[in-house]
Amino acid sequence: MKIGFWGYPDPKVVEEIKNQYPNSEWIDLDIDFGYPKTNILPESYCKIIMNIIDNAFYCKPELIIAPIGKDKCDSGWFASVLLKDMNFNVIQTIYEKIDNKKELRICTSEMPLFDKVQAITGNIIENKSYDIKPCIPQYGFWGVPPNDLSILKLFPNNTHVYGWMRCVEAGTPADIDMEMFVDENIPIVFYSQAFCAKAQLAKYLADKYNGLYIDIDDYASTSITAKIEAFLKLR
Repeated sequence: MKIGFWGYPDPKVVEEIKNQYPNSEWIDLDIDFGYPKTNILPESYCKIIMNIIDNAFYCKPELIIAPIGKDKCDSGWFASVLLKDMNFNVIQTIYEKIDNKKELRICTSEMPLFDKVQAITGNIIENKSYDIKPCIPQYGFWGVPPNDLSILKLFPNNTHVYGWMRCVEAGTPADIDMEMFVDENIPIVFYSQAFCAKAQLAKYLADKYNGLYIDIDDYASTSITAKIEAFLKLR
């Protein structure tokens, strides 16, 4: 059985589904697998939400777990409604608790940034422990997992993770105070997927902390890559 999901579904719902279907394949519908486009959504729209729709039609999961509250976004809610209307079996979840935070280990570790993000998102369904050491933050990456994960390889290992991904590791994806927290006086790239509401936070925080605000529609252009590299070196 294939089970699709996006964002950070309610952990209790995830455990119930895992117990009910122990041998299922879980598919993170947020990820750009390069499947054919459905053209259901407008061409100028959040690429992550487009991934969700395209992946659902290509992978055809028998069940989709869909976060729709502040732990995701209104676009995630709309996507769940469209998929239900198109006869997918969708379970909507809202997980907005901000207490009982888990210890932050991955976000503040010396792991390469690419591996940090993979580990954080991977732990949403299958929680794994890592033999890692903390590091003092010299650089920062704020935001959500980018559609173009390759930009994460531009950052040194002593880069801390901020924004929604930090909230995910803490198990509190709707914690706005944690999402807006950063360590000051270090060069931080504030990333937003183009056409995402979080661009409002990213731009504001970049201005407040003298960081670099970037938004990427699909994959990073050479100019965006060069801008990130120059910012990290010059700051």
